[in-house]
Amino acid sequence: MSGIDRKIFLDSRHLAKHLPDTGQSNRLLRRGRAAHVFNDEATLLLVAQAIIEGGIYTGFARGYDLYGLLFTEAIGVRLSPEGSTLPLFYGEVKIDADNQYHPVPRTRPSEE
Repeated sequence: MSGIDRKIFLDSRHLAKHLPDTGQSNRLLRRGRAAHVFNDEATLLLVAQAIIEGGIYTGFARGYDLYGLLFTEAIGVRLSPEGSTLPLFYGEVKIDADNQYHPVPRTRPSEE
């Protein structure tokens, strides 16, 4: 079975760090960490909806149920602190114990 079959709610607190040129994503870069960002907010919302409807459960890690989906076109980029970029084709929805979710663009499924 694919898709998420329970009532979940968008947790907007985590969205800005996954959008380009926001204070939160820029802060990650300034601190020497990579930022995984969607192409734009519209892509973020489309990816989240696609995963909710047809994502595959990939497990539980760091307090979240994880659902993911591989896309044929890049949904975002991984920005390194040094300035390099890597296109991202995998989207993940992380759901916490309160059924709040947020989407994340990734290179591959999360691991424990």
